[in-house]
Amino acid sequence: MTGPSTRVDLSRQGLSNPVRRRRRVAIDAALVMIVIVLMVQMWLLTATLESYLAGHHGVALPGLLSSLALFAVCAFLYRLVLRIDRMKDRDEVSEGPRPGPWRIG
Repeated sequence: MTGPSTRVDLSRQGLSNPVRRRRRVAIDAALVMIVIVLMVQMWLLTATLESYLAGHHGVALPGLLSSLALFAVCAFLYRLVLRIDRMKDRDEVSEGPRPGPWRIG
């Protein structure tokens, strides 16, 4: 038998709020994308450096431009994570009583 003192309050932990859950999923997806893009960027750096040291000097500029593009993608995803993290819940934004569909008085 569980009493009120043994029950876990899910609303205090934020687990029952679907807005927070969606926000957490979006942040996790963006962070996974950042990790994937950084892995591709490291592979590109390795391949470009290996080709350059082998005497193929024409790969340096395309490697640099590709790396800059990947850096821009990572910067965009990072800014997206910051923006999503700073978003307020609908319940936290409202100050005072919320207006309903009827205007009284």
